Amino acid sequence: MNTWNQIYNPLGNAGLSTIAAAIPVVTLLVLIASGRVKAHIAAIIAVIVTNLIAIVVFTMPAGMSIRASLLGIVSGFFPIGWIVLNVIFLYQVTVRCGKFELLKRAIGGVTEDRRLQLLLIAFSFGAFFEGASGFGTPVAITGAVLIGLGFSPLAASGLSLIANTAPVAFGALGTPIQGLASVTGLDPYTLGAMVGRQLPPFSLIVPFWVVCAFAGWRGMKEVWPAILVTGVSFAVPQYVISNYINPWIVDIGASLISMGCLILFLKVWQPRQLWLSPALRGRDESAATMAAAKPLDKTPLTSAELWGALLPWIIVCILMLIWGNGAFKTWANAIFTWNYPVPDLHNMINKVPPVAAKPTPEGAVFAFTYLSFTGTGMLIAAVISGLLMGVSPVGLIAEYGRTIKLCAISLITISAMLAIGTLTRLSGIDATLGLAFAATGVLYPFFGTLLGWLGVALTGSDTASNILFGNLQKITSQQLGLPPILMAAANSSGGVMGKMIDAQSIVVASTATNWYGHEGSILRYVFLHSIVLACLVGLFVTLQAYVYPFTELVLK
Repeated sequence: MNTWNQIYNPLGNAGLSTIAAAIPVVTLLVLIASGRVKAHIAAIIAVIVTNLIAIVVFTMPAGMSIRASLLGIVSGFFPIGWIVLNVIFLYQVTVRCGKFELLKRAIGGVTEDRRLQLLLIAFSFGAFFEGASGFGTPVAITGAVLIGLGFSPLAASGLSLIANTAPVAFGALGTPIQGLASVTGLDPYTLGAMVGRQLPPFSLIVPFWVVCAFAGWRGMKEVWPAILVTGVSFAVPQYVISNYINPWIVDIGASLISMGCLILFLKVWQPRQLWLSPALRGRDESAATMAAAKPLDKTPLTSAELWGALLPWIIVCILMLIWGNGAFKTWANAIFTWNYPVPDLHNMINKVPPVAAKPTPEGAVFAFTYLSFTGTGMLIAAVISGLLMGVSPVGLIAEYGRTIKLCAISLITISAMLAIGTLTRLSGIDATLGLAFAATGVLYPFFGTLLGWLGVALTGSDTASNILFGNLQKITSQQLGLPPILMAAANSSGGVMGKMIDAQSIVVASTATNWYGHEGSILRYVFLHSIVLACLVGLFVTLQAYVYPFTELVLK
């Protein structure tokens, strides 16, 4: 088969080509948001539509289009679905052993107030897992913990998604920054420093935003001191570590400091009135699906009970730090790696100017690095925890079978989502949308930031968005006389707000909270939050570009 060059204006009219490129993602989001089509059916329909657009409009050879879809399906399970499956397995094991009930009592001992539990679990604890492993892990874990604590399904899933924004650009030990550096040729330390000058204001805003979304303005004002402590103790370390240490450990350091500061603060301060309602303030359709909550046992935990409750999560934290380490990945991949270059697809498609500086082959390799997959670390953590908690090997196998049954539909959905993301990337559909944003001239700092948001919404990954659009951001900013470091970083910073609406994350959230079939409700709930926050990031980057050139400070 001959090589094929991507075509970014197949209809000879930029506007019409952009509309055609938008059809796959619009189809997916409309079907999910309608609430009338199950997420896995919506995803399968969208895969078919994407193939038709790629083949008929963008002239991608049919064989390549189908192979790209199959590559995406397999990549959806390994590594994304593999993480979700094993996180839910760990959660199920802790519930079976009664350790999750002890964890609820331990968190209740810190605070019974659900607003403060959100800060501790969804924001700070979630940021730790974003920093350690990323790729869906934080939403899966925090969603499962919040539903276990008694939050309504919509609150647990939607608020986990909103909270998992500020740390995303430095997730998985700085993987998005490394990906951005690899395609732009810019220094990762300088890129990390710039992102660290864009995100801290939003690391301060997001905790307020999450609590306000849950409890309303009045409910938020009642706990503003705790929110301020949480936000400041995350934002300041985020800035300091990214600018003066390195971009790899930003989330780990900031999240641990934030958790520590909040827990210490709550020892000397508690709100006058406890907020005990598990549902979102206002309309919460999921509240009616909840069983009556059992009163929380307020008996103080013994030291043995406390450590027993924390043991599985301590094991997870340790293993996630190991699995996220580059040296470990290198060692593990040397033991077990199977790379499968997809025939008639790998290096057979060229990105061309203006998306790339010169014709550049697109790789299409399925890397089955089983041992270094984050999900494998999670599985080992679950098995070790289960054995230490007294579950027999046979019991663990039986529980794993139940977990597979529980997650089957979600795994199909996630794989279909990745098929769409892989095909839009390899067919040039994503790049066509990106070029439309790049044509906005003086408004480019704003719309270029939204391009990062779009990239994550489409691909489900800040890393993938950076690889997809990073070089386009660099080329366009040079053409417009803007600092490339500013707009390359803005792609990652804007992208974090797209994380809450990417279909893959929504399916992870619905799976973690046992709210299958309601992905449309989750999407409708988080969509406006995502758009507004992304626009605020865009405005901030515009100020950086034209009012106060932060870039000069970073580059000196």
